[in-house]
Amino acid sequence: MKLIKETTEYIMEDIAGKTFDVVVVGSGPAGLTAALYAARADLKPLVFEGPEPGGQLMQTTDVENYPGYPEGVLGPKMMQDFREQAERFGADCRYGMVTDIDFGSRPYKLTIDEENELFAKAIIVSTGASAKWLGLESEQRMRGKGVSACATCDGAFFRDQHVVVVGGGDTAMEEATFLTKFASKVTVLHRRQELRASKALQTRAFNDEKIEFLWDTELQEVLGEQVVDGVKVINNETGDVTTLEDVTGVFIAIGHKPNTDLFKEVLTTDEVGYIVTKGKSTETDLEGIFACGDAMDPTYRQAVTAAGTGCRAALDAERFLAEEEVKKAVAAE
Repeated sequence: MKLIKETTEYIMEDIAGKTFDVVVVGSGPAGLTAALYAARADLKPLVFEGPEPGGQLMQTTDVENYPGYPEGVLGPKMMQDFREQAERFGADCRYGMVTDIDFGSRPYKLTIDEENELFAKAIIVSTGASAKWLGLESEQRMRGKGVSACATCDGAFFRDQHVVVVGGGDTAMEEATFLTKFASKVTVLHRRQELRASKALQTRAFNDEKIEFLWDTELQEVLGEQVVDGVKVINNETGDVTTLEDVTGVFIAIGHKPNTDLFKEVLTTDEVGYIVTKGKSTETDLEGIFACGDAMDPTYRQAVTAAGTGCRAALDAERFLAEEEVKKAVAAE
């Protein structure tokens, strides 16, 4: 921990106290795409990579659904490519976490790692969202080895195999139904006797012959070392533990939490915490603050859609700053 702190202090000393046109908070596909476009617009963006540089894709093995990688690509490799491309055009990517923002006036004052301060004329929020996990040791150990929180991302790897989906809400039913395109069998584990999903999604799942339900049941352990080769489940009513030996994939579908706590008191968010933007733009309630990626997208949550909103945020920020310069010039005449 000491080494990380010393490194953070070292890289901050040349930027502390300065004012930047654009500061990007977060470094997943959305944040690095925003940095790329802002850099090409000569805005010299400063990127703070946060507690998880590269975002959720750093925990992903094979990415096969991102355009431009016909043979697929490892998640960390793809994010390194994003970073290098943004830096090639002048983006300044730094380790460090934005721990506070003074929203009272512009330029906004940002505090980095609770001690260093700098200023931004515009802020692009791309803090992403984190999948909710059960907290099992085996679940974390097998992430990327057959345990996933994204059926759209990883479902195709489980063609003609038996997978389980954990959850009972809309996300779980959407994931289970999607997985039937590939899997031979989908078993839904739900800890209650009734689903929380909408009636339409429930009906669709109940009518699918590939989906079966285990009620009052929770995942107890994911089996395997390099790949998943079964799961242990426990029935909450009887206490019986059962091993499903033919399961090769586990999808945790208990929801996502947007990483927006820093902004929830000042920006409009929905009931879950996703930032609400104005119309089709990435503008937020506050002048000069824009949001992109999973921090504002509760629906798609894909790398390619996140990158698209990052592009939009950078273009919106560029337009905003340009219009502001025009207003200043007119006022000075």
